[in-house]
Amino acid sequence: MNVHVFKGFDHVLMEVTFALVPLMIFFLIFQFFFLKLEKQKLINIVKGMILSFFGLAFFLQGVEVGFFPVGGLIGEKLAGLPYRWILIPIGFIFGFVVTFAEPAVRILNHEVEKVSGGYISQKVMLYTLSIGVAISIALSMIRILLGIPLWYFIIPGYLLAALMVFFSSRTFTSIAFDSGGVATGPMTVTFILAIAVGVASVVEGRDPLLDGFGMIALVALSPIISVLTLGLLFEGKERERVKKQSKHEA
Repeated sequence: MNVHVFKGFDHVLMEVTFALVPLMIFFLIFQFFFLKLEKQKLINIVKGMILSFFGLAFFLQGVEVGFFPVGGLIGEKLAGLPYRWILIPIGFIFGFVVTFAEPAVRILNHEVEKVSGGYISQKVMLYTLSIGVAISIALSMIRILLGIPLWYFIIPGYLLAALMVFFSSRTFTSIAFDSGGVATGPMTVTFILAIAVGVASVVEGRDPLLDGFGMIALVALSPIISVLTLGLLFEGKERERVKKQSKHEA
């Protein structure tokens, strides 16, 4: 496989420029009229934006020349194995590891721990989201191998999530629905989606357009259910703690 590392890099630079320039303009407007940050802090923010620019550019270029082709090849090779059921545990492992490394997930977990005052720790949130996404990837592999329509998973899943909302606190409900969007970050979309399309292109009777795609919908759904489940567990423990405390006081 011939890989031209910087092929099309100029287009990537243009895309990142058009994405970040409006943010920079908004920041400068707020800085001039409202924020009026001190010089050193302003310099640090500008340095951070420059690093973000090059980081995004190199990451997107890496996705183009690395994640997409490698993910597709891995999917094709795995689907060509005589025991295709192995795709299910491998999909689970890939989903767990990729979510564990997802930058957006780390940021969400940090914010949740900070706002909750440590009540919901980063570690617990990280494992909850990783397990949720891992299960969704395993289900996606089952869907591709057996040719099960996507709505067999989506409709019951969202009905379950809607039911769980009635029994969950507003805090966990808010976190859960944000988690669904955060879990579908660049690592998951670029790498796992490429694997799913690669698998669907090799499995006989499967259409990459119909069966390879749709996985991201499951990935967006699974963290919602996993975080709502975590919330119910937290609330159950809290009720037990209060019950024991009231008995002790009595």
